[in-house]
Amino acid sequence: MDFTRITPHPDLDEFIECYWMMYSDDSVPIIEKIIPDGFTEIIFNYRDVYKSKISGDWHLQSPNLLAGQLKTFFYLQNTGTTGSVAVKFKPAALTQLFGFHMDQYVDKIVDLDTFQNLELKLLKEKILADVSPGIKIQAQHIKQILDDYFISIIQHAPANPLKIPLELIFNSNGIVTVAEMAAMANVGERQLERLFKKYIGLPPKYYARIIRFNYIFELMKSKTNTWAEIVYLSGYYDQSHFIQNFKAFTGEDPSAYFFEKKNMANFFLNKL
Repeated sequence: MDFTRITPHPDLDEFIECYWMMYSDDSVPIIEKIIPDGFTEIIFNYRDVYKSKISGDWHLQSPNLLAGQLKTFFYLQNTGTTGSVAVKFKPAALTQLFGFHMDQYVDKIVDLDTFQNLELKLLKEKILADVSPGIKIQAQHIKQILDDYFISIIQHAPANPLKIPLELIFNSNGIVTVAEMAAMANVGERQLERLFKKYIGLPPKYYARIIRFNYIFELMKSKTNTWAEIVYLSGYYDQSHFIQNFKAFTGEDPSAYFFEKKNMANFFLNKL
């Protein structure tokens, strides 16, 4: 699988985490695990579609998708060759740009074509206008299309009411309390919970927990930290608490997890 991560225009920093692309001519079915990373996505598959298993049975996905926040891992499997283009949004951006209430999409992958939204329809048309299933889209080409599109619509986006709490979460690598977030944002804890429900989809405490979990992957990059140091630096009470949280998000023990394996989960979490 060929993974490509694309940095958006600096003007989009408040709204877009990155663009990404996947491409493969290999049609042999491979099961991939997807792990929560705290971001939502809109995905366009211009070759064969994927199957997903979030809970229970496998379901065939639509070509064009909205992926909400994840509380735990799920599985994907290709049904043929892969050609995907996606936008990974900052936590509140889908509500700011398109008015979505994100609590409706937690642990869900929704057919994008079911949304009666002219802006989303225009985005789909722009991306897929010149696409051929047998030809890999060039990164610079897709970056230009996406940058132009999003720069044209952000001027109408309302302010993010969770800007301060989210900055606190990311700057602390998720080691922050709900009370601290509410105090910094100058809102009550109940109001903070309501805002997170609408703009993020998850409670602030749980979202901070995901970002703290993500920090483990950053710490693993140095290859010099011991497990005891990683447990301490990522803010866990003890090693058993650390292992429990890691298993909740990945289904695996951290000592058995392949952090350097080239797969979808590590592509997103390691920001390769």
